[in-house]
Amino acid sequence: MAMPAAEIEALIKAALPDAQVTIEDLAGDGDHYAATVVSEAFRGRSRVQQHQMVYAALQGRMGGALHALALQTSAP
Repeated sequence: MAMPAAEIEALIKAALPDAQVTIEDLAGDGDHYAATVVSEAFRGRSRVQQHQMVYAALQGRMGGALHALALQTSAP
């Protein structure tokens, strides 16, 4: 059950409206992605907290519709 990159981006932007999101399909299968997310909301937060914010934005799809997501997060 693949998840389109556009859906991942839309979910992240819904939770972090100012985010700049870049998604790369690593395996061409719609299950393994790399994402770079830059948002002012990350400022002052640890890397773990930033990743938790992105996972929360995905609304429980990690491990289900979305098998793997390599994350790089930062504040602008």
